[in-house]
Amino acid sequence: MQQVSFRILFLGDVVGKVGRRLLGAQVSILRESENADLVVVNGENSAGGLGIDPACAGELFAAGVDVITTGNHIWGKKTICPYLDEHRQKIIRPHNYAAGAPGTGCTVWTSERGVRVAVINLMARVFMGDLLDCPFQAFDTLLNGEAKDADLVFVDFHGEATSEKVAFGHFADGRAQAVVGTHTHVQTADERVLPGGTAYITDVGMCGPYHSVIGVSIEPIVERFQTGRPTKFDTAKGDALLNGVLIEFDVAQRRATAIRRLNEVFPAAG
Repeated sequence: MQQVSFRILFLGDVVGKVGRRLLGAQVSILRESENADLVVVNGENSAGGLGIDPACAGELFAAGVDVITTGNHIWGKKTICPYLDEHRQKIIRPHNYAAGAPGTGCTVWTSERGVRVAVINLMARVFMGDLLDCPFQAFDTLLNGEAKDADLVFVDFHGEATSEKVAFGHFADGRAQAVVGTHTHVQTADERVLPGGTAYITDVGMCGPYHSVIGVSIEPIVERFQTGRPTKFDTAKGDALLNGVLIEFDVAQRRATAIRRLNEVFPAAG
Protein backbone atom coordinates (compact mmCIF):
# COMPACT_ATOMS: atom_id res chain seq x y z
CA MET A 1 0.00 0.00 0.00
CA GLN A 2 1.32 3.46 -0.88
CA GLN A 3 1.86 5.90 1.97
CA VAL A 4 -1.50 6.94 3.38
CA SER A 5 -2.04 9.38 6.25
CA PHE A 6 -5.05 8.44 8.39
CA ARG A 7 -6.60 10.21 11.35
CA ILE A 8 -8.74 8.89 14.19
CA LEU A 9 -10.67 11.18 16.54
CA PHE A 10 -11.45 9.49 19.86
CA LEU A 11 -13.67 11.20 22.44
CA GLY A 12 -13.67 10.15 26.08
CA ASP A 13 -16.51 8.76 28.17
CA VAL A 14 -19.76 10.52 27.24
CA VAL A 15 -21.72 11.39 30.39
CA GLY A 16 -25.48 11.91 30.25
CA LYS A 17 -27.47 14.48 28.32
CA VAL A 18 -24.77 17.14 28.63
CA GLY A 19 -22.28 14.84 26.93
CA ARG A 20 -24.72 13.75 24.22
CA ARG A 21 -25.69 17.34 23.39
CA LEU A 22 -22.03 18.31 23.28
CA LEU A 23 -21.28 15.60 20.73
CA GLY A 24 -24.37 16.49 18.74
CA ALA A 25 -23.01 20.01 18.38
CA GLN A 26 -19.29 19.28 17.97
CA VAL A 27 -18.60 15.95 16.22
CA SER A 28 -19.23 17.19 12.68
CA ILE A 29 -17.24 20.36 13.36
CA LEU A 30 -14.30 18.43 14.78
CA ARG A 31 -14.41 15.86 12.02
CA GLU A 32 -14.02 18.59 9.43
CA SER A 33 -11.56 20.82 11.28
CA GLU A 34 -9.31 17.89 12.29
CA ASN A 35 -9.75 16.05 8.98
CA ALA A 36 -10.70 12.90 10.90
CA ASP A 37 -11.32 9.73 8.89
CA LEU A 38 -12.83 7.77 11.79
CA VAL A 39 -14.65 8.96 14.92
CA VAL A 40 -14.77 6.61 17.91
CA VAL A 41 -16.49 7.45 21.21
CA ASN A 42 -16.77 5.67 24.55
CA GLY A 43 -20.51 5.81 25.28
CA GLU A 44 -20.92 3.63 28.36
CA ASN A 45 -22.23 6.48 30.56
CA SER A 46 -24.35 8.26 27.95
CA ALA A 47 -27.72 7.15 29.38
CA GLY A 48 -28.23 9.13 32.56
CA GLY A 49 -24.58 8.74 33.52
CA LEU A 50 -24.73 4.96 33.91
CA GLY A 51 -25.00 2.63 30.93
CA ILE A 52 -26.13 3.12 27.35
CA ASP A 53 -29.45 2.29 25.70
CA PRO A 54 -30.50 2.06 22.03
CA ALA A 55 -31.89 5.60 22.00
CA CYS A 56 -28.65 7.11 23.30
CA ALA A 57 -26.58 5.00 20.92
CA GLY A 58 -28.74 6.21 18.04
CA GLU A 59 -28.25 9.80 19.17
CA LEU A 60 -24.46 9.38 19.09
CA PHE A 61 -24.54 7.78 15.64
CA ALA A 62 -26.76 10.61 14.39
CA ALA A 63 -24.15 13.08 15.65
CA GLY A 64 -21.61 11.50 13.30
CA VAL A 65 -19.94 8.86 15.48
CA ASP A 66 -18.76 5.79 13.55
CA VAL A 67 -18.02 3.33 16.37
CA ILE A 68 -19.03 3.27 20.05
CA THR A 69 -16.89 1.53 22.67
CA THR A 70 -18.00 0.90 26.25
CA GLY A 71 -16.80 -0.50 29.57
CA ASN A 72 -17.92 -1.86 32.93
CA HIS A 73 -21.28 -0.04 32.79
CA ILE A 74 -22.29 -1.71 29.52
CA TRP A 75 -24.92 -3.82 31.32
CA GLY A 76 -26.46 -0.79 33.08
CA LYS A 77 -29.49 -0.75 30.76
CA LYS A 78 -31.07 -4.11 29.92
CA THR A 79 -32.32 -2.92 26.55
CA ILE A 80 -28.75 -2.68 25.25
CA CYS A 81 -28.24 -6.47 25.21
CA PRO A 82 -30.16 -7.30 22.00
CA TYR A 83 -28.89 -4.06 20.45
CA LEU A 84 -25.29 -5.22 20.92
CA ASP A 85 -26.03 -8.32 18.85
CA GLU A 86 -27.98 -6.43 16.18
CA HIS A 87 -25.33 -3.71 15.70
CA ARG A 88 -22.06 -5.59 16.23
CA GLN A 89 -20.30 -3.57 13.53
CA LYS A 90 -20.96 -0.23 15.25
CA ILE A 91 -21.08 -0.73 19.02
CA ILE A 92 -18.81 -3.03 21.03
CA ARG A 93 -18.28 -4.02 24.67
CA PRO A 94 -15.16 -5.27 26.49
CA HIS A 95 -14.10 -8.42 24.69
CA ASN A 96 -12.79 -10.17 27.79
CA TYR A 97 -16.19 -10.84 29.35
CA ALA A 98 -17.03 -14.54 29.48
CA ALA A 99 -17.93 -16.29 26.25
CA GLY A 100 -21.62 -16.01 25.43
CA ALA A 101 -22.04 -12.38 26.51
CA PRO A 102 -24.13 -10.31 24.07
CA GLY A 103 -22.24 -8.49 21.34
CA THR A 104 -18.54 -8.51 20.57
CA GLY A 105 -15.37 -6.70 21.59
CA CYS A 106 -13.91 -6.15 18.13
CA THR A 107 -15.20 -4.65 14.92
CA VAL A 108 -13.36 -3.97 11.68
CA TRP A 109 -14.35 -0.62 10.16
CA THR A 110 -13.44 0.18 6.56
CA SER A 111 -12.93 3.74 5.33
CA GLU A 112 -13.98 5.09 1.94
CA ARG A 113 -10.33 4.79 0.91
CA GLY A 114 -10.26 1.12 1.88
CA VAL A 115 -8.29 1.41 5.12
CA ARG A 116 -9.38 -1.36 7.49
CA VAL A 117 -9.30 -0.40 11.19
CA ALA A 118 -9.84 -3.03 13.88
CA VAL A 119 -11.42 -1.26 16.87
CA ILE A 120 -10.93 -3.37 19.99
CA ASN A 121 -12.52 -2.87 23.42
CA LEU A 122 -10.83 -4.48 26.44
CA MET A 123 -11.27 -4.02 30.18
CA ALA A 124 -8.57 -4.03 32.83
CA ARG A 125 -8.96 -6.15 35.97
CA VAL A 126 -7.28 -4.24 38.83
CA PHE A 127 -9.92 -2.49 41.02
CA MET A 128 -12.64 -3.14 38.40
CA GLY A 129 -14.63 -5.79 40.28
CA ASP A 130 -16.05 -7.72 37.32
CA LEU A 131 -15.06 -11.34 36.66
CA LEU A 132 -13.01 -10.99 33.48
CA ASP A 133 -10.70 -13.02 31.31
CA CYS A 134 -7.13 -11.74 30.93
CA PRO A 135 -7.14 -8.68 28.63
CA PHE A 136 -3.54 -9.35 27.55
CA GLN A 137 -4.43 -12.85 26.34
CA ALA A 138 -7.66 -11.59 24.78
CA PHE A 139 -5.66 -9.05 22.77
CA ASP A 140 -3.31 -11.75 21.45
CA THR A 141 -6.30 -13.88 20.47
CA LEU A 142 -7.91 -11.02 18.55
CA LEU A 143 -4.67 -10.19 16.72
CA ASN A 144 -4.62 -13.75 15.42
CA GLY A 145 -8.35 -13.73 14.70
CA GLU A 146 -10.80 -10.92 13.93
CA ALA A 147 -8.10 -8.22 13.73
CA LYS A 148 -5.58 -10.25 11.72
CA ASP A 149 -6.09 -8.54 8.36
CA ALA A 150 -6.60 -4.96 9.59
CA ASP A 151 -4.34 -2.14 8.42
CA LEU A 152 -4.57 -0.42 11.82
CA VAL A 153 -5.45 -1.72 15.28
CA PHE A 154 -7.05 0.71 17.76
CA VAL A 155 -7.64 -0.34 21.39
CA ASP A 156 -9.87 1.28 24.01
CA PHE A 157 -8.44 -0.11 27.26
CA HIS A 158 -11.00 0.58 29.98
CA GLY A 159 -9.54 0.50 33.47
CA GLU A 160 -8.78 2.11 36.81
CA ALA A 161 -5.14 1.35 37.63
CA THR A 162 -2.64 3.51 35.77
CA SER A 163 0.06 0.85 36.14
CA GLU A 164 -2.09 -1.76 34.39
CA LYS A 165 -2.88 0.64 31.56
CA VAL A 166 0.76 1.63 31.05
CA ALA A 167 1.80 -2.02 31.15
CA PHE A 168 -0.76 -2.90 28.50
CA GLY A 169 0.42 -0.01 26.32
CA HIS A 170 3.94 -1.43 26.31
CA PHE A 171 2.62 -4.97 25.82
CA ALA A 172 0.76 -3.86 22.68
CA ASP A 173 3.48 -1.50 21.41
CA GLY A 174 4.22 -2.17 17.76
CA ARG A 175 1.26 -4.54 17.43
CA ALA A 176 -1.57 -2.08 18.03
CA GLN A 177 -1.22 1.34 16.44
CA ALA A 178 -3.12 3.05 19.28
CA VAL A 179 -3.98 2.25 22.90
CA VAL A 180 -6.19 4.81 24.64
CA GLY A 181 -7.30 4.49 28.24
CA THR A 182 -10.80 5.25 29.47
CA HIS A 183 -12.88 4.93 32.69
CA THR A 184 -11.57 7.51 35.19
CA HIS A 185 -13.08 10.55 33.39
CA VAL A 186 -9.90 12.50 34.22
CA GLN A 187 -7.62 13.27 31.29
CA THR A 188 -3.95 12.44 31.79
CA ALA A 189 -1.06 14.41 30.30
CA ASP A 190 1.11 11.47 29.22
CA GLU A 191 0.18 11.19 25.55
CA ARG A 192 3.07 9.93 23.41
CA VAL A 193 4.06 7.60 20.61
CA LEU A 194 5.79 4.56 22.11
CA PRO A 195 9.05 3.24 20.59
CA GLY A 196 7.27 0.61 18.48
CA GLY A 197 4.92 3.15 16.92
CA THR A 198 1.86 2.87 19.19
CA ALA A 199 0.05 6.09 20.17
CA TYR A 200 -0.71 5.92 23.90
CA ILE A 201 -2.51 7.87 26.63
CA THR A 202 -3.44 6.53 30.08
CA ASP A 203 -6.87 8.19 30.13
CA VAL A 204 -8.60 10.30 27.52
CA GLY A 205 -11.00 11.91 30.01
CA MET A 206 -14.71 12.57 29.49
CA CYS A 207 -17.28 14.51 27.51
CA GLY A 208 -19.81 15.73 30.04
CA PRO A 209 -20.57 18.24 32.80
CA TYR A 210 -17.54 20.39 33.59
CA HIS A 211 -18.62 21.59 37.06
CA SER A 212 -19.02 18.13 38.54
CA VAL A 213 -17.26 15.22 40.18
CA ILE A 214 -16.42 13.13 37.11
CA GLY A 215 -19.82 13.99 35.66
CA VAL A 216 -21.97 13.73 38.79
CA SER A 217 -23.51 16.58 40.80
CA ILE A 218 -20.99 17.78 43.36
CA GLU A 219 -23.00 18.00 46.62
CA PRO A 220 -24.10 14.34 46.95
CA ILE A 221 -20.57 13.14 46.27
CA VAL A 222 -19.08 15.45 48.89
CA GLU A 223 -21.75 14.31 51.36
CA ARG A 224 -20.94 10.67 50.73
CA PHE A 225 -17.24 11.22 51.32
CA GLN A 226 -18.01 13.12 54.52
CA THR A 227 -20.54 10.68 56.00
CA GLY A 228 -19.74 7.33 54.39
CA ARG A 229 -23.48 6.84 53.78
CA PRO A 230 -25.09 6.18 50.36
CA THR A 231 -26.49 9.18 48.52
CA LYS A 232 -28.44 9.52 45.29
CA PHE A 233 -26.21 10.44 42.36
CA ASP A 234 -27.48 12.59 39.51
CA THR A 235 -25.56 13.73 36.46
CA ALA A 236 -24.63 17.38 36.69
CA LYS A 237 -25.81 20.14 34.35
CA GLY A 238 -24.26 23.29 32.97
CA ASP A 239 -21.09 23.84 30.98
CA ALA A 240 -19.67 20.91 29.02
CA LEU A 241 -16.12 19.55 28.97
CA LEU A 242 -14.85 17.93 25.78
CA ASN A 243 -11.91 15.56 26.20
CA GLY A 244 -10.41 13.51 23.42
CA VAL A 245 -7.37 12.73 21.31
CA LEU A 246 -6.57 13.13 17.64
CA ILE A 247 -4.17 10.46 16.40
CA GLU A 248 -2.42 10.44 13.03
CA PHE A 249 -1.08 7.28 11.40
CA ASP A 250 1.15 6.26 8.54
CA VAL A 251 -0.85 3.32 7.22
CA ALA A 252 1.96 2.00 4.98
CA GLN A 253 4.35 1.85 7.95
CA ARG A 254 1.59 0.63 10.30
CA ARG A 255 2.52 3.10 13.02
CA ALA A 256 1.23 6.24 14.69
CA THR A 257 3.07 9.44 13.87
CA ALA A 258 1.41 11.86 16.32
CA ILE A 259 -1.13 12.08 19.15
CA ARG A 260 -2.66 15.31 20.44
CA ARG A 261 -5.02 15.89 23.36
CA LEU A 262 -8.27 17.85 23.03
CA ASN A 263 -9.45 19.65 26.15
CA GLU A 264 -12.05 22.40 25.84
CA VAL A 265 -15.01 23.75 27.84
CA PHE A 266 -18.20 24.85 26.09
CA PRO A 267 -21.02 26.99 27.55
CA ALA A 268 -24.17 25.18 28.65
CA ALA A 269 -26.47 24.32 25.74
CA GLY A 270 -29.93 25.86 25.74
